[in-house]
Amino acid sequence: MSSAPAKSPVLTPEVRPTAALQLCLETLMYTTRERLELINITRDLNDLIKKNGIKAGFLIVQSLHTTTALFINEFQQALLDDMKSFLEKIVSRFDYWRHNDPKISECARKNADSHLRAMLLGHTLSLPVRNGQLALGGWQSVILAELDGPRERSIQIQALGVPEQEDPAK
Repeated sequence: MSSAPAKSPVLTPEVRPTAALQLCLETLMYTTRERLELINITRDLNDLIKKNGIKAGFLIVQSLHTTTALFINEFQQALLDDMKSFLEKIVSRFDYWRHNDPKISECARKNADSHLRAMLLGHTLSLPVRNGQLALGGWQSVILAELDGPRERSIQIQALGVPEQEDPAK
């Protein structure tokens, strides 16, 4: 017994776009001062959204380094100190790491712990934009983690969204 496959329903959008999507690509540079440093970049990202006139959409934020990371959390000094202690405990700089061994690795920086910490935290965030700013919770901040500083660091941001509408009365 054979039955005909069910037809998929045709989906039609209920809301049609009223403006073309805008795509922006920018790179933000940071000079870090410490080997393990946590930097609040939320304001810089919101400034970028405002500069490009994006009303709604999303940002893709990516570290261009294997020893930095990006994450969202509360930016409060006691918690930042706890985060640093936690990272140092779960991946100790002073443990034996093959990457740091000159007999098997050509890397002179001895920074295996930095690579491993970055791997745990992640390098990329996708963030919603609503009403011309990041749609974050009340205590949330976007944090850049420098894990092998001090160094020059590059963060690439790609913004895709609907631009602010011009007021036709003006």
